[in-house]
Amino acid sequence: MSARARRRHPLLAVAVLTPLVLTACGGGDGDGGGGDAGGGGDVELTLAHSYTEQQPQHRCGAQVIADEVEAADVGMTVEIFPSSQLGGDADRIQSVISGDIDIDIQGASALGAVHEPMSVVDAAYAFDDGEHLARFFGSEASDELKEGFAAETGVNVLGAWSAGARHFTANQPIRTPEDLEGLRMRFPNSPQFLMNAEALGADATEVAYEELYLALQQGIVDGQENPIVNISASNLGEVQDYLSLSGHQENSNLVIVGPVWEELSGEQQEALSAAIDTAVEQVPECVAEDEQQILDDWEAAGDFEIVDDVDTDAFRTQAEEYLRANFSDEQLAVYEAIRGSAE
Repeated sequence: MSARARRRHPLLAVAVLTPLVLTACGGGDGDGGGGDAGGGGDVELTLAHSYTEQQPQHRCGAQVIADEVEAADVGMTVEIFPSSQLGGDADRIQSVISGDIDIDIQGASALGAVHEPMSVVDAAYAFDDGEHLARFFGSEASDELKEGFAAETGVNVLGAWSAGARHFTANQPIRTPEDLEGLRMRFPNSPQFLMNAEALGADATEVAYEELYLALQQGIVDGQENPIVNISASNLGEVQDYLSLSGHQENSNLVIVGPVWEELSGEQQEALSAAIDTAVEQVPECVAEDEQQILDDWEAAGDFEIVDDVDTDAFRTQAEEYLRANFSDEQLAVYEAIRGSAE
């Protein structure tokens, strides 16, 4: 077993001091990277993410990965650190690159901070649905993107899923791009999300996720966009009247593995890849079940008036025209690869 595999990660010592906050296949050869991680004892991998233990990204994603790895019995276990215990997205991607965190679940926009083309995965209406996103990352269409990311960072993308489509909420229905005029809509502070706002016709206001409820309550912003599970987790039905099912973006989660990948034996690499594949299959079903239960609960309680006649064709057409006109050549190549993988 290598010294790298045995040692405790320095970030773990300070994990208990980090406030718990809710935020919104890979490289390597089949024989492993030549390390002896599987030869003398157990390898304990750290897996970090920003979600609560109640959300499907943890229950059906991270926990499934850990359980499947343990069941494989290849001398490897996974310890999970949810709820940003090991830092926010920007900090964690750097920790994965340095090897202080082994596995992370990140949105594509966060990864775009270290490899810009990756952020295109979060472009408005880039994907037709969650199945399209998973199909893209499971096919050769994504190879150039994943290989470019690995070359830039030394980090492998071993799987991806959608944690649900993002939708608008406001105190008035949003059915067309024109309905966004005059509304201050909260968008995350990342280049791709802000580009999406422009593409959709929204006036973007940047507010931290943990401050979103208060910003809506105080009228600092008029509306926002998020997946249903996040809207529910933040109790936004208490401060917003309408949920408009725009489905304008698939909320991406990419499972990334840092330098430890090269230290695993071939058997351990296969077990970890298989565990991630199982999670990729299970998360969308868990998300769909959670979303349906949440929508049923909202309807019964009258928390939201659900707007299900959004003119998504109008939004999609406007967004595509804007993105094609404003993407760089490198970004446009990723966008074309995504659209080319649509059925």
